Amino acid sequence: MIERAAAILGGSGHDVTIAPTTGPRTAGPIAREYVAGGAELVVGAGGDGTINEIAEGLAHSSVPLAVLPGGTANVLAVETRVGKGLERAAARMKELRARRISIGHLTCDGGRVSRHFLLMAGIGLDAHIVYRVNAALKARAGKLAYWLAGWSLVGRTLPEFDIEVDGKILRCSFALVSKVRNYGGDFTIARNVSLLDDRFEVVLFEGRSTFRYIKYFAGLALNRVAGMKGVTVMTATRVVASSPSDSRVYVQVDGEYAGRLPAEIRIVPDALTLMLPEGYGEKR
Repeated sequence: MIERAAAILGGSGHDVTIAPTTGPRTAGPIAREYVAGGAELVVGAGGDGTINEIAEGLAHSSVPLAVLPGGTANVLAVETRVGKGLERAAARMKELRARRISIGHLTCDGGRVSRHFLLMAGIGLDAHIVYRVNAALKARAGKLAYWLAGWSLVGRTLPEFDIEVDGKILRCSFALVSKVRNYGGDFTIARNVSLLDDRFEVVLFEGRSTFRYIKYFAGLALNRVAGMKGVTVMTATRVVASSPSDSRVYVQVDGEYAGRLPAEIRIVPDALTLMLPEGYGEKR
């Protein structure tokens, strides 16, 4: 399977159907079609972006979603510890248990964009990197494409924006609104949240200079982000973000570009049945 592929397995009894996607934004409609047709299980094979689309198609249904991870980083696979690679994850499929979870919902671009997400939303710096990533290079080089897009911003001035969390308005240049601990497949930013929680962990980074993020990155590598000067960690079920100027501030969800501010991000409780390893979410 390639990153933009999804296997839809379901139907009545033990019937199985495989439905490859044909491009971006096709996995969700395929999943909805199989839900309407009586599918008992949907298995999605692909990266976080593809799984995001399938989850969108299954949102508010009772049909479980299981994942065979592929793609560039696959945050979901690392977060749940199902193991990266289709064969390894498939071998563990019988160990998974259906869990009902909340998911996130994003509205942005003046209401023109409305979509769910499974893992996280990023506003500002990381969304700008996602926006700048070269798709062809990403297909060839994977994570290297994101590192190159990020380093190309060094020395530039970042736009700041206002974000309201639990009635408090703060200003930052990067906000992570997360349902998972893992970030990018390699790091941990949000540290006290899981897919089973009905809340987000919100991590805010201040500063217009990209050089400041070199310090933040060092703190991230040393697991010392919380408590750093310029970093605020909060929990919330809803956040609202707006740009105080004409600057374009981008938003990403589950590693895919979504749109621009203003934006509202909220928790949608009891929205999706996800197949998870037994023991996921226990304190670790």
